[in-house]
Amino acid sequence: VQLVESGGGLVQPGGSLRLSCAASGFTFSAYDMGWFRQAPGKEREFVAGITRSGSNLYYADSVKGRFTISRDNAKVTVWLQMNSLKPEDTAVYYCAAHRRYYGNYVSKTANEYDYWGQGTQVTVSS
Repeated sequence: VQLVESGGGLVQPGGSLRLSCAASGFTFSAYDMGWFRQAPGKEREFVAGITRSGSNLYYADSVKGRFTISRDNAKVTVWLQMNSLKPEDTAVYYCAAHRRYYGNYVSKTANEYDYWGQGTQVTVSS
Protein backbone atom coordinates (compact mmCIF):
# COMPACT_ATOMS: atom_id res chain seq x y z
CA VAL A 1 0.00 0.00 0.00
CA GLN A 2 1.29 3.43 -0.90
CA LEU A 3 -0.01 6.98 -0.72
CA VAL A 4 2.41 9.47 -2.24
CA GLU A 5 1.79 13.19 -1.79
CA SER A 6 3.30 15.87 -3.97
CA GLY A 7 2.84 19.54 -4.74
CA GLY A 8 3.94 21.14 -1.51
CA GLY A 9 6.33 24.06 -1.34
CA LEU A 10 6.87 27.66 -0.35
CA VAL A 11 4.19 30.17 -1.32
CA GLN A 12 3.43 33.76 -0.40
CA PRO A 13 0.30 34.66 1.57
CA GLY A 14 -2.66 34.83 -0.76
CA GLY A 15 -1.11 32.33 -3.14
CA SER A 16 -2.25 28.89 -4.23
CA LEU A 17 -0.96 25.33 -4.26
CA ARG A 18 -2.42 22.06 -5.48
CA LEU A 19 -1.51 18.93 -3.58
CA SER A 20 -1.79 15.52 -5.18
CA CYS A 21 -1.92 12.09 -3.57
CA ALA A 22 -1.40 9.03 -5.75
CA ALA A 23 -2.61 5.71 -4.35
CA SER A 24 -1.55 2.15 -5.03
CA GLY A 25 -1.87 -1.28 -3.48
CA PHE A 26 -5.48 -1.11 -2.34
CA THR A 27 -8.97 -0.65 -3.80
CA PHE A 28 -8.96 3.12 -3.92
CA SER A 29 -12.62 3.42 -4.91
CA ALA A 30 -13.70 1.60 -1.72
CA TYR A 31 -12.09 4.13 0.59
CA ASP A 32 -12.99 7.59 1.78
CA MET A 33 -10.01 9.92 1.49
CA GLY A 34 -8.92 12.68 3.81
CA TRP A 35 -6.32 15.39 4.02
CA PHE A 36 -4.83 16.20 7.40
CA ARG A 37 -2.11 18.61 8.46
CA GLN A 38 0.28 18.94 11.34
CA ALA A 39 2.10 22.11 12.31
CA PRO A 40 5.13 22.05 14.63
CA GLY A 41 4.08 21.51 18.22
CA LYS A 42 0.46 20.87 17.29
CA GLU A 43 -1.70 17.81 16.89
CA ARG A 44 -2.59 16.45 13.49
CA GLU A 45 -5.88 17.99 12.36
CA PHE A 46 -8.49 17.20 9.77
CA VAL A 47 -8.51 19.52 6.76
CA ALA A 48 -10.83 17.97 4.17
CA GLY A 49 -12.48 14.68 3.30
CA ILE A 50 -14.28 13.09 0.39
CA THR A 51 -16.45 10.00 0.27
CA ARG A 52 -15.44 7.03 -1.84
CA SER A 53 -17.81 8.00 -4.63
CA GLY A 54 -16.75 11.63 -4.51
CA SER A 55 -20.30 12.76 -3.93
CA ASN A 56 -19.86 14.27 -0.46
CA LEU A 57 -17.17 16.71 0.64
CA TYR A 58 -16.24 17.87 4.13
CA TYR A 59 -14.00 20.71 5.29
CA ALA A 60 -12.58 22.10 8.50
CA ASP A 61 -14.06 25.51 9.27
CA SER A 62 -10.61 27.06 8.99
CA VAL A 63 -10.29 26.16 5.29
CA LYS A 64 -13.91 26.26 4.12
CA GLY A 65 -14.25 28.44 1.04
CA ARG A 66 -10.51 28.38 0.35
CA PHE A 67 -9.66 24.68 -0.11
CA THR A 68 -11.27 22.16 -2.44
CA ILE A 69 -10.86 18.39 -2.27
CA SER A 70 -11.48 16.20 -5.30
CA ARG A 71 -10.71 12.68 -6.51
CA ASP A 72 -10.61 10.61 -9.64
CA ASN A 73 -11.08 6.91 -8.96
CA ALA A 74 -9.91 5.97 -12.45
CA LYS A 75 -6.65 7.83 -11.82
CA VAL A 76 -6.49 6.63 -8.18
CA THR A 77 -5.63 10.15 -7.12
CA VAL A 78 -6.99 12.69 -4.67
CA TRP A 79 -6.19 16.40 -4.81
CA LEU A 80 -6.36 19.35 -2.48
CA GLN A 81 -6.60 22.73 -4.19
CA MET A 82 -5.55 25.41 -1.72
CA ASN A 83 -6.28 29.06 -2.50
CA SER A 84 -5.91 32.28 -0.50
CA LEU A 85 -3.24 30.65 1.61
CA LYS A 86 -2.42 32.10 5.01
CA PRO A 87 0.68 31.76 7.20
CA GLU A 88 -1.38 29.65 9.60
CA ASP A 89 -1.83 27.06 6.84
CA THR A 90 1.86 26.22 7.18
CA ALA A 91 2.16 22.54 8.07
CA VAL A 92 3.02 19.10 6.79
CA TYR A 93 0.02 17.87 4.81
CA TYR A 94 -0.89 14.18 4.76
CA CYS A 95 -3.39 12.25 2.72
CA ALA A 96 -5.04 9.24 4.27
CA ALA A 97 -7.49 6.47 3.37
CA HIS A 98 -10.36 5.15 5.49
CA ARG A 99 -12.50 2.10 4.82
CA ARG A 100 -15.89 3.16 6.16
CA TYR A 101 -18.15 0.27 7.18
CA TYR A 102 -20.99 2.25 8.78
CA GLY A 103 -22.38 5.75 8.85
CA ASN A 104 -22.73 8.19 6.04
CA TYR A 105 -20.01 10.71 6.84
CA VAL A 106 -16.30 10.97 6.27
CA SER A 107 -14.37 10.51 9.49
CA LYS A 108 -12.52 13.51 10.87
CA THR A 109 -10.60 11.36 13.35
CA ALA A 110 -7.03 10.58 12.35
CA ASN A 111 -6.76 7.28 14.18
CA GLU A 112 -9.69 5.86 12.22
CA TYR A 113 -7.74 6.08 8.97
CA ASP A 114 -6.11 2.93 7.67
CA TYR A 115 -3.35 4.18 5.39
CA TRP A 116 -1.21 7.32 5.38
CA GLY A 117 1.17 9.06 3.06
CA GLN A 118 4.57 10.40 4.07
CA GLY A 119 3.46 14.02 4.00
CA THR A 120 4.41 17.09 2.01
CA GLN A 121 5.53 20.40 3.50
CA VAL A 122 3.52 23.54 2.81
CA THR A 123 5.05 26.82 3.94
CA VAL A 124 3.17 30.10 3.58
CA SER A 125 5.48 33.03 4.13
CA SER A 126 6.51 36.31 2.59
